[in-house]
Amino acid sequence: MAGRTVVVILGGGRGSRLFPLTAVRAKPAVPFGGKYRLIDIPISNAINSGMREIFVLTQFNSASLNSHVSSTYLFDQFGRGAVEVLAAEQTDQDPGWFQGTADAVRQHLHRFLLDDVDNVVILSGDHLYRMDYRELLARHLQADADITVSALAVPEDQCHAFGILIPDAAGMIRSFREKPRTREELGALEAPAALREQWGMQEERHIASMGIYVFRAEVLQALLADRTLVDFGMHLLPAAVADGKRVAAWRFDGYWEDIGTVRSFYEANLKLCQDDPLFRLYTPEAPLYTRARFLPPSVLRNVTVDHGFIADGCLVLSASVRNSIIGVRSILWPGSRVEDSILMGADYLEQESRRRTLKAEGKLPIGIGERVSIRRAIIDKNARIGADSVIHGDPARPDMDGEDFSVRDGIVVVHKNAVIPPGSVL
Repeated sequence: MAGRTVVVILGGGRGSRLFPLTAVRAKPAVPFGGKYRLIDIPISNAINSGMREIFVLTQFNSASLNSHVSSTYLFDQFGRGAVEVLAAEQTDQDPGWFQGTADAVRQHLHRFLLDDVDNVVILSGDHLYRMDYRELLARHLQADADITVSALAVPEDQCHAFGILIPDAAGMIRSFREKPRTREELGALEAPAALREQWGMQEERHIASMGIYVFRAEVLQALLADRTLVDFGMHLLPAAVADGKRVAAWRFDGYWEDIGTVRSFYEANLKLCQDDPLFRLYTPEAPLYTRARFLPPSVLRNVTVDHGFIADGCLVLSASVRNSIIGVRSILWPGSRVEDSILMGADYLEQESRRRTLKAEGKLPIGIGERVSIRRAIIDKNARIGADSVIHGDPARPDMDGEDFSVRDGIVVVHKNAVIPPGSVL
């Protein structure tokens, strides 16, 4: 029997690799897919898996995340279930902030590891995938494991970003190393031919942890008693394997993407626009949940859209959209062109009277002005883009940070609440 299971979602640290999208929000609160936030993905997976006791651990810029979670995930008060954000806090026992993923769980262990909790599912808040965690839990119980790690095959050039493991024929992990760098390390972690055949691996020769775990509650508590173990991948899992704990691997063969950088975020969004995307925002048996905004349908007049998403509450007039995502409450005025880009939209709709007042004062309303050209860019929320501006990214452009925009991997990121004067060239 599975017993009582709680879910803990790690909100991550400063999210510096996703800056400037994380300048004013926690990483799990970054908007995704036009109307969702990254945190909606693991929470939706958990709910669809019948797991409704969920805790989100975060410490940086958590206000918008807390607001989103508290206004979105409201469960029946007569049933057991809630989604709660737990931010880092100073206490007599832990006077500092989280020192790593395991330390984050340690500091809040007393809040969710109650006497009748048997298993703890630990997830990351910045991954894109669909998973029924009941299958992972079933593997955990079948193997009588202390810890079960969800894993997938990866090519050698990606190993530096993962914890690499080798399970035996029974699926028990015998070796684990976090983010190996050298050829010697990788050679020692190469999966044997019999294991590659068993896992159905083709060109891949290594198996990576996805940062998705199930812990037996008492084992998690015992491991976290060692305060030198501050990170799951770097410290706790290698220590558990070395100590002879029963650490099982569970093979995941679906789509999975780590949304850890601006480039991976950008590419994961645009892949949604493909004819046959590997990840679909809507799957009847496993929907993605998010905040119910009660917005009107989008208004489209004389618009050309080719491989694009347009979310609720938008006003798009005589504009062209190609291979792009247009987020909630976006406004595109005539002649604007958006290609290979992400518009996150706005937090609120400006009334027509307010827009007229702003124009009369020589100020810009929220939205994309007339004849603006946007290509290979991310426009964060509430941006005000003046008419005739050109915002074009290029893979050859070096990274940089300006007052209202940044460049990462050739992608121009216009900051949240930025004001771009008419005729600007970014």
